[in-house]
Amino acid sequence: MSAHQRAGRGGPRPRVAIVGAGFGGIGLAIALKRAGHHDFVIVERAADIGGVWRDNTYPGAACDIPSHLYCYSFEPRRDWARRYASQAEILRYLHDCADKYGLRSHLRVNTEVESAEFDEGSALWRLRTGAGETIEAEVLVPACGQLSNPRIPRIPGADRFTGHTVHSARWSHDHDLTGRWVAVIGTGSSALQIVPEIAPLTGHLTVFQRSAPYVVPKWDRVYRPPSRWSCRLPPLPQKLARLGWWLFNEALVSGLTRRWPTARLTERGSQMQLRTQLDDPELREKLTPRSELGCKRVGISSTYYPALNRPDVSLVTEPITEITDSAVRTADGTRHPVDTIIYATGFAATEFLASLRVRGRGGRELSELWRDGARAYLGMAVPGFPNMFMIYGPNTNIGAGSAIYMIESQIRYITAAVRELTRGRTRFLEVRAEVAEAFDQDVQRRLRRSVWSTCTSWYRHSSGRVTNNWPGQTADYRRRTARLNRADYRPVPPRTAPGARP
Repeated sequence: MSAHQRAGRGGPRPRVAIVGAGFGGIGLAIALKRAGHHDFVIVERAADIGGVWRDNTYPGAACDIPSHLYCYSFEPRRDWARRYASQAEILRYLHDCADKYGLRSHLRVNTEVESAEFDEGSALWRLRTGAGETIEAEVLVPACGQLSNPRIPRIPGADRFTGHTVHSARWSHDHDLTGRWVAVIGTGSSALQIVPEIAPLTGHLTVFQRSAPYVVPKWDRVYRPPSRWSCRLPPLPQKLARLGWWLFNEALVSGLTRRWPTARLTERGSQMQLRTQLDDPELREKLTPRSELGCKRVGISSTYYPALNRPDVSLVTEPITEITDSAVRTADGTRHPVDTIIYATGFAATEFLASLRVRGRGGRELSELWRDGARAYLGMAVPGFPNMFMIYGPNTNIGAGSAIYMIESQIRYITAAVRELTRGRTRFLEVRAEVAEAFDQDVQRRLRRSVWSTCTSWYRHSSGRVTNNWPGQTADYRRRTARLNRADYRPVPPRTAPGARP
């Protein structure tokens, strides 16, 4: 059914296809409903909603952003159990949102979109699923996120290992770690949460570190019953808490993008934790970061360093050379016996929409356009791909603060684009190439003076281009996306007669 067949008062009602049911997809669906637009479908490859909060169920999984900031502003939760919510509580929050706004009837789970192709003649996106079905929509919104496809390093001999292997985002809950000799490969955010949880269970735990992360204290606390009861009072205290944490993180991110002194304060917090929590000077030296603070994601934990003090936990900094049938071998020739390997190695974050083959006008393929790194106007729109708006796309991640705040900015912008198409004055919106190019040049120029250009991390493509992070504060991004400027787009007027050309 075309948009014009669904026309009603106020013009045609374009159908929106949202790919992904995490915070971005669920948030946009709610916003569309609140705006009176009900013609949309949410397509999710997994069996349920939740995105990263559905997938990451490893021991200790929790948010490293305070709960009052890590939720939708239009649907605040006022009875969080603790300052930094657990994975289970965040997932429950998303389910509550989906139920409250009646999104289940719009949801298609266990449906993987393999390709999406734009038909210029009909101004439709045609999505092909793994089951061979076709879904048609006027507007395509990939909301797949940056942290959806686990990355496992290619280590010689890994296929010969006879023990149990698992990635942190695909945790095996039926594999008991009690008494086992376990290797954790990687020292990113997930490892910082996993290691303290499993260390008391294992027979021996070996942590393989490629580079030492900065780790700052996690000021977590459980909200006692009186505090949780007070959360049911008028929302001013929660709004003030949200504002306070937002301002705090805005100051932190300026230390990364502009090298403000706030970065030095964060660095001192990490150094103090190193001195006070680690007993062994040699271990402390191994865990002292060599890169500039923030060039890689800063870890937040008050329990990681104490776990490494345990006599049954080893930290290995020699590079891994191979994996045998029952051990991990390092460059110094040491054989480290293990029967379980946990890959805490993150995600293929720079490979945006890698699992989805997208073709725009003239059959141009998005992956070819992004060969040297993804780029998009405001992180959402790409020239040659009309009516496609990404959520949490290129250069919309942040080094400090809540990604939900950035996602909400995109949700508002995309809702405005759908409203523009609903007016019926244009068949599709395509960002002008010169507008997108000028935006990209400005973003990359600003990123060159940021800390993220100083080392290799998941923020940077193999070409050296910083593809993931926004070069400023979230307030700056909110201002840039506050309204949809029609002059930025090539509006194609609706056809007035069969066979007419735009």
